Amino acid sequence: MSAVDLSNTLEVSGLAALKRQAHESSPQANKLVAQQFEGLFLQMVLKSMRDATPHDGIMDSEQSRLYESLLDQQLAQVLASKGGGTGLAAMIEKQLSRGAIDPQSLGDLPLSPPPPAFPLPAAPAGLPLPQGAAGSGAAAGDASAAPRDFVNRVWPYAWEASRATGIPAHFMVAQAALETGWGKSEPRLANGRPSFNLFGIKAGRNWTGPVVEANTTEIVDGRPQRQVERFRAYDSYAEAFNDYARLLTANPRYAAVLGNQDAGGFARALQQAGYATDPMYAAKLERIIGGRVLRASLSG
Repeated sequence: MSAVDLSNTLEVSGLAALKRQAHESSPQANKLVAQQFEGLFLQMVLKSMRDATPHDGIMDSEQSRLYESLLDQQLAQVLASKGGGTGLAAMIEKQLSRGAIDPQSLGDLPLSPPPPAFPLPAAPAGLPLPQGAAGSGAAAGDASAAPRDFVNRVWPYAWEASRATGIPAHFMVAQAALETGWGKSEPRLANGRPSFNLFGIKAGRNWTGPVVEANTTEIVDGRPQRQVERFRAYDSYAEAFNDYARLLTANPRYAAVLGNQDAGGFARALQQAGYATDPMYAAKLERIIGGRVLRASLSG
């Protein structure tokens, strides 16, 4: 079994490998799992300390808080992996070795770190709040529990898709929020099971997987029309993000979308590529990317 280096907390592939090794119940896997749990604990401690510290200095900004968050993540992981932490890793490792803790149950837990507080751009002036993208609390600029829960559910998969597309993870989370109303309007199968279709990707002639039918509004000749469409269905959010990444990387018309680091440029490139028929699609997406709801959900 090859070793997994978790000294870099942003190495998502290493975290995925760790989850696989947690099922092996080997001494090396037990040690790595224990270190990662201590790293997450230390990170929560550092975050609490940061939150309790006043942020009113001349150097304080959203950008500085981003780098503080990344520094805390890295510091916590290094302390845990180098043996200079709290001793929690050693205790967990001992319990794993003695069989007091089932390593397979640990392997099913989310081992990835919480999302960092990204310096999201300010909301562009004059853009309307997307219809159905948030509840009344979100419209007032507050992060209600529903958007925050939605972000927490999809964030690890957005992070992975970002590595494949070069698109910032929070851009894709914002698009998923726009398409599904922060997860409230996700298409469901006839038996009530979720389709996990976060991006409104339709089931065309070449799609051989499961499908779900749902009502949708399309703009045809400048006029909205309600119609029933067939959409792709997945078994998980991971599959949904992977398929979204494949769609963008395999189709040349989305070349301007890939790697786009500008919120407005990303949103306009999607619309110009024909991703949606709504003429206000780019404006709505840009509004969510720069909105307070996403900002608060990521930093909460």
